[in-house]
Amino acid sequence: MIANNYRPEDTYDTSNLTFDDFKQMVINDYDIAFKSRQASILGRREVLTGKAKFGIFGDGKEVAQLAMAKVFKPGDWRAGYYRDQTFMFAAEMASIKEMYAQLYATPDIEKEPFSVGRQMNAHFATRSLNEDGSWKNLVEMKNTSSDISPTAGQMARLVGLAYASKLYRQNPDLKEFSNFSINGNEVAFGTIGNASTTEGVFFEAINAAGVLQIPMAISIWDDNYGISVPAKYQTTKEDISEVLKGFQREEGKPGFEIFKVKGWDYVALCETYERAIKICREEHVPVLIHVTELTQPLGHSTSGSHERYKSKARLEWEKEYDCLLKMREWLLSSAILTEGELEVLEEEAKKYVKTCLRDAWKEISTVIKAERQEALALIDAIAADVEAVEKVSLVLKSEIDPMRREVFSAVRKTIRLSRNKPSAVRDRLINWYQTELKKNEERYNSKLFSDTPKSPLKIADVAPVYGEERNMVDGRELLNACFDANFARDPKLVAFGEDLGAIGDVNQGFAGLQAKYGEIRITDTGIREMTIIGQGIGLALRGFKPVAEIQYLDYVVFALNVLTDDLASLSYRTKAGQIAPMIIRTRGHRLEGIWHAGSPIGMILNALKGIHLCVPRNMTQAAGMYNVLLRGDEPALMIECLNGYRLKEKMPENPGDFTVALGKVEVLKEGRDITVVSYGATLRLVLEAAEELEAYGVIAEVIDAQTLMPFDLAMDCKKSLEKTNRLLVVDEDVPGGASAFILQDILERQDGYFLLDGKPETLSAKEHRPPYGSDGDYFTKPSVDDIVERIYTMVSQSNPAKYPPIF
Repeated sequence: MIANNYRPEDTYDTSNLTFDDFKQMVINDYDIAFKSRQASILGRREVLTGKAKFGIFGDGKEVAQLAMAKVFKPGDWRAGYYRDQTFMFAAEMASIKEMYAQLYATPDIEKEPFSVGRQMNAHFATRSLNEDGSWKNLVEMKNTSSDISPTAGQMARLVGLAYASKLYRQNPDLKEFSNFSINGNEVAFGTIGNASTTEGVFFEAINAAGVLQIPMAISIWDDNYGISVPAKYQTTKEDISEVLKGFQREEGKPGFEIFKVKGWDYVALCETYERAIKICREEHVPVLIHVTELTQPLGHSTSGSHERYKSKARLEWEKEYDCLLKMREWLLSSAILTEGELEVLEEEAKKYVKTCLRDAWKEISTVIKAERQEALALIDAIAADVEAVEKVSLVLKSEIDPMRREVFSAVRKTIRLSRNKPSAVRDRLINWYQTELKKNEERYNSKLFSDTPKSPLKIADVAPVYGEERNMVDGRELLNACFDANFARDPKLVAFGEDLGAIGDVNQGFAGLQAKYGEIRITDTGIREMTIIGQGIGLALRGFKPVAEIQYLDYVVFALNVLTDDLASLSYRTKAGQIAPMIIRTRGHRLEGIWHAGSPIGMILNALKGIHLCVPRNMTQAAGMYNVLLRGDEPALMIECLNGYRLKEKMPENPGDFTVALGKVEVLKEGRDITVVSYGATLRLVLEAAEELEAYGVIAEVIDAQTLMPFDLAMDCKKSLEKTNRLLVVDEDVPGGASAFILQDILERQDGYFLLDGKPETLSAKEHRPPYGSDGDYFTKPSVDDIVERIYTMVSQSNPAKYPPIF
């Protein structure tokens, strides 16, 4: 470990600066830090007065972030957390006015470019895409990946952001992509609070970075607390860098370089960051900078005061060692500024921050007040004929700082109250409401997916081409040919996961491909699901097309936090400012045993909105979907059927080019008596059951969902119900899972309810996980017998004379 506890009076290297240059740099730094502190103070007041919903700030961490900003260059990336406002100001990646616009949830991309009002303040993101969805030149920008609130959640993607630099440096085929990297010289900067280093994803990321040897620079802001819980309850030895000493690199043994520095020591911080990032950038060695003795003068957030849980002695220490105060003292002792000059600077800074706050509030409130006036003009006109509406008008007029919620609620109530009094002005109010509703849908509900010209939903249909010979192969061979063709086509395509490289995955879908394309593109990883997903997110943010393999669907649970908190919400929370077009490849369905049953689809459907969900019944369908996704720019989860790898399928002549459209169901068998919808491996059972049912005079129409997100965009299930008037959904998820999702869609969105002659039903697995063995599978998940009997019973209920009950 390299300790850098320099005293303020220690020499600072100014060899490349004149004294006047150095002096001005330091003054500018203090000015930024002081303004940032004032922004925190005033921002907190805005929440307490009710103008903002919630606030979280970076007070007490200002000086360390000045030092980090000095070594952050164009092309670099940040994966940080919600204490980094000073860094963003110092790196000129955010303005104070923009941070206040975010505090007020301003849904205007010009005024709040980070999340367009969708995230709380201090959750930053740069916009990587042009309006048409094409990539900007990322090496000319300073980049920050979109922040999330879950503690340590940023660590997973940090691994991928740094790993991208390694790939760009080591793979000569990528030299042409100079808008993403210049020889892999970019550093990925991560920041995290000391308490969050107790999270498992932190340790997983540290280990992954040490193994991969990537340019990842982690700054730990250590103020000795995690909200009210002190370090003695958080960390062994109360010191995370002491805990991580085993990661320190040694002669001939890779690892980290670990630095430790006090967070109030401006000179030491600048020197430490300069040394650390030079190693990280040039040698591609991960570094950890443990910044200690930080404070949090305003407490954790606007939700409470730290005086409740910190001792008097601790509070006194924090006042004395406030980094801003210490920097001020150093400026005076070094004769860089006088007391009078500092007071002038500070007074001007306070005025500037107040102006930023007022301007940000005026910009959003002016727009909303104009909307209120438009609405009130119509409401008051209706009130002349509808007495009850007068009260609605008075309440809306009494709002000093109205939000859109109050305006819209008043309009909707007026429309309800005037339901018996049709008039031209009421029609105008309804038109106003509908027009503004569309605007607000764009403001608050849009861009769950990027929806660019490269959306996988817009990829052209290409049919598989088959030769005259019946070339039947194992399903795994068809997949292998698909991957081979795509890897040859796109040098930015990479794949990684446990057992993926050397042996070509546990089911041989990648057999021989590492030898063909190299370990740099097809790579084995450790057992670390969170950072396998994070590795993919970071790579995708930097222009790669990653396939991140999770060996079995059940193991997706280990990475669910990263998938749901980060990947699934990325497009939405940046309003398509950032994309991560990665594929999570896994396998599931019909294997036996509690931990390898592979059908938690309901959990996935609920948790992963924003990720396409593909559930192909065989490897031909899977290959066609891969060919779509690898040309698109949106993330997807692909679940291959575990028992399909050695089943025979016909090999197409264009395995890397044919496509299977997302959101399109396929009718596998025409029928007249009942519509049966299913997906994945269960379809084989449904088709077998349908064959037996024909012997009893029941002709079932069998539909393969193919993808669940999106599901049946053309509403072909409804068209089937127009013939059959009966519906059964079969799957092997638990009751209320995927079958309920499909049923709701068909009945509600597709209006299938009005076509039914009988109760729609679902047939799913038991509520528990399946036990081991074939008998356990038979008595837990839908069997052919279950399907035959359920369909027959449903048909029998309407015509028992023709179809006598079985039992």
